[in-house]
Amino acid sequence: MASIADRYVLREAAQTWFAVTAVLLLILVTNQFASVLGDAAASRLPKDALLQVMALTSLQYLTILIPVGLFLSILLALGRLYRDSEMYALMACGVGPARLYRPLAMLAGTLAALVGYIALVVAPGAAAEVRRIAQEARSRSDLSVMEAGRFVSFGQADAVVYAESVTRDGHLHNVFVQRRHDSGVEVIVAAEAWQELTADADVRMLTFADGRRYEGEPGQPNFRIVEFRRHGIPYSLPSRIDVADKPESRSIAALLASGDPADRAELQWRLSVPVMVVVLTLLAVPLGHSSPRQGRYAGLRAGVLVYITYANLLGAARVWLERGKLPPLLGLWWVHLLFAAVALLLLAARNGRLRWPRRAGATP
Repeated sequence: MASIADRYVLREAAQTWFAVTAVLLLILVTNQFASVLGDAAASRLPKDALLQVMALTSLQYLTILIPVGLFLSILLALGRLYRDSEMYALMACGVGPARLYRPLAMLAGTLAALVGYIALVVAPGAAAEVRRIAQEARSRSDLSVMEAGRFVSFGQADAVVYAESVTRDGHLHNVFVQRRHDSGVEVIVAAEAWQELTADADVRMLTFADGRRYEGEPGQPNFRIVEFRRHGIPYSLPSRIDVADKPESRSIAALLASGDPADRAELQWRLSVPVMVVVLTLLAVPLGHSSPRQGRYAGLRAGVLVYITYANLLGAARVWLERGKLPPLLGLWWVHLLFAAVALLLLAARNGRLRWPRRAGATP
């Protein structure tokens, strides 16, 4: 059964973790929101899927934010306990740095299980769904995304279309289209235009009525002008992309069955996320030590430096594994073992420098 001291430390760390993770998530989502809006404006994402894409992206962010949020929260919580001399009161009751791992293990174990499930199951599904939504937007890169008064790119060609007004049935009025090709530029101005399906599902026919077509090379006088009552130009939709063609979108079963180095690196990366939670918890306790005069944020500088080194080494090991420069058995695990050893050394050094008050009646 958890003691009062254990519950107190657990509550401090949990409350700080929630606040830190919420702030970091808000910052990342705010930055992502601008990018998603840009994709929607460029017709790379459907406008009715903005909230869904933001929610799916936030789930992927959690695989990064949960470990770093826990690490920073333990540093901040311990920094406050040291600053207010509460840690020294706990030491007088026999609660040393090693004893702090008992309440923190409850929080770290819960978050490791949560982030492991997200990294192994939820995040790949979210990545595949985002790619599927983007693929649907690419496939619908036609007049269905047309808005009045806006220049919109369409098809695989370097083409831009503008319409003064758009009716509910998809007909465009007072249309301007420009297409670039090897021999120059083609400009079409028409009173009306609409889209028609063809026998090929990846090809659309853009049909114009009552207009003119100008063909030529910019800067040259020999433009060809053709007036028409009805004119159609075919255009191809962007090619489809398999939503599971990237390792981050594949299921665990697919990664296990694959012998590709990129798939192995992705699998070890997902498994590394919950391991990272445990290792960062080990590191946070000795790094969170400070004197009352140093303040609450004394351990943050060293903590941030350690985390950046840890994350960069993991990223480098992942790239080396993808390129076949590391054996799969070594993979990313050597990074976790290295920093776990550093945490144990720091803890041993901290225990060697501090003399904990002995309880009354304790034998030397």
